[in-house]
Amino acid sequence: MISTRAWADARRLWDFQQMGHEPRPCSVAIGLGSHDLGVADTTVDLYRRGMMPLIVFTGATSRTTRERMPRGEAEHYRERAIELGVPVDAILVEPRARNTGENILFSRALIEDRGVPVSSVLLVSKPYEERRAYATARKLWPDVEWVSASTSMTLSEYVDSIQDARLVFDMLVGAQQRLMLYPRQGFMIEQAIPDDVAAAFERLHSDGFTSRHVQAGPAGA
Repeated sequence: MISTRAWADARRLWDFQQMGHEPRPCSVAIGLGSHDLGVADTTVDLYRRGMMPLIVFTGATSRTTRERMPRGEAEHYRERAIELGVPVDAILVEPRARNTGENILFSRALIEDRGVPVSSVLLVSKPYEERRAYATARKLWPDVEWVSASTSMTLSEYVDSIQDARLVFDMLVGAQQRLMLYPRQGFMIEQAIPDDVAAAFERLHSDGFTSRHVQAGPAGA
């Protein structure tokens, strides 16, 4: 059972992750692979709205996706997008990335290899990782404009869709930890952390929502 106070703290982290960007037409979209096919669905919705002519889905597998997405996160996203009507030639797949930093670097290399001119990127992530993804992208590809996007929903709605509250809480706490740790290691731009968000993180950490924590010397963001 997760306490009412823990839910309130998780909502603080959830709200802080939201960048509040208004989607607008960009040169390309990058959909960050994960356990959540909702990222692919949201990317498709943005494509249908004319927000970009080209999609890059990026991601290998992780401990949370190797069973449900055995062909790789990006490939499963691609299959989902085609199922929803996106033309095959509007999708590129980057199948090697295993963290957010690699998502950005490998996607950039793929886009540049294809000769696609890019001035802006629509960055589609899970709702609780918007700020983390944005901070990483700004650090690793600073000469383009980044617009963050995710599925519009509340924390409670997201937990209902995933059917695993502890996993979502662990992911939220892990994303917040990275925002606090990674700028010092050169993986992200610095983000100002409000006091109430830092306090909520500490309480959730003390409650044991720590399965997605990283050590002080990770390989990437």
